[in-house]
Amino acid sequence: MRKQLIVLLGLVFFATQFTYSQGSPDYTGGLKVKLNEEGSKYFRIISWAQVWARYQDDVPDDVSKTNFSVRRARILTYAQINKDFLILTHFGLNSLNGDNQSPIGTGDRSQLFFHDVWIQYSLGTKHAIGGGLHYWNGISRLNNQSTLNMMTLDNNRQSWATIGLSDQFARHIGIYAKGSFGKLQYRVAVNESGTNNLQEGTDPVLNGPAVYAGRRLLGSKDAGKNFAGYFDYHFMDQESNFLPYKVGSYLGGKKVFNVGAGFFYHPDGSAIANDAGGIEGEDVAIFAVDAFYDAPLGDNGSAITAYATYQNNDYGKNYTLGQTYETGSMIYGHAGYVIPNDNKKIKFQPYASFNLRSIDAIDDNATTFGVGANAYFSGHNSKLTLEYLNTKYGDNDAQGYVTLQAMIYL
Repeated sequence: MRKQLIVLLGLVFFATQFTYSQGSPDYTGGLKVKLNEEGSKYFRIISWAQVWARYQDDVPDDVSKTNFSVRRARILTYAQINKDFLILTHFGLNSLNGDNQSPIGTGDRSQLFFHDVWIQYSLGTKHAIGGGLHYWNGISRLNNQSTLNMMTLDNNRQSWATIGLSDQFARHIGIYAKGSFGKLQYRVAVNESGTNNLQEGTDPVLNGPAVYAGRRLLGSKDAGKNFAGYFDYHFMDQESNFLPYKVGSYLGGKKVFNVGAGFFYHPDGSAIANDAGGIEGEDVAIFAVDAFYDAPLGDNGSAITAYATYQNNDYGKNYTLGQTYETGSMIYGHAGYVIPNDNKKIKFQPYASFNLRSIDAIDDNATTFGVGANAYFSGHNSKLTLEYLNTKYGDNDAQGYVTLQAMIYL
């Protein structure tokens, strides 16, 4: 009789073995609500917010040099009624600022939208298939980066190589398979490419650069699908692939060394104008190799995080868009060091990052250099980040930014 009176809905934390998976000393994985006594049926909720204050010196006379924004505000929830089925939803907004606010939170300026909505079916203990609006991406670790635990202030922008071109904010609608063979993890996907994108009002012109408009101009039969995959070999501790979001820094909570390779291929994804006055497609092909190392250094609380990648981008002939996407290549790396500290909760992590890109369209390079530091008050769950970023694109003057971020996630 007593068991029948027990309330089945309870608030519990994640299992202890996942305590350090997000680099947090006292975090256990969000709010979990049990739907039965055993906890085999449940749903879990994770929420986070990142608030920015940014200073930029080189701005027009009528523009403030300092501005505030909500960089991200998100809620993610997933549920299982048994181990064979999972559903995940993830919604929120990005980069809300004084110029794009909606007067009453509705209308065209409203930024709240679904980032992920996908369902998954297990194929044994190590493999699964699923579909929907998903984040099981190809190319590199950074193209699968979690925004909860980045080491740098934000992700390297060019690593999210398809945002707004073939997808909706780094998510495609499609089907995927993921899993592992021993120490080798994999994720592959076949996706729909979006018709409306950042170049929806642009058409190719004769002798001009390629335009990412293959599906819109050539149709979904020839240019409607894209293909992606990422494969990484785990030499040391094995990372979880239960969810697609790759951890940026474990702060010494794990000893990880991975080497990976990935691709994105969109047949006829871009279009050019030919001499006959027609439009023909050009394949979009992106591939990358990368390496990730994260490990404690001794027993004094210090740790190192290091990442490096080479990425080759072919968006079509002389493609360039907004100093962000270019046909060319990229070398990127970052490294951080957790300073020894007897206080296990409070940690300080200075870091540096560097990005060098070759750009076919201007026959020149672009560089980005960043230095910053994280102050962790409870791992990634409560932290402050201060970063200076300097960018230079071809012959243009260099731009410098100083940004302070406050972040909390629960």
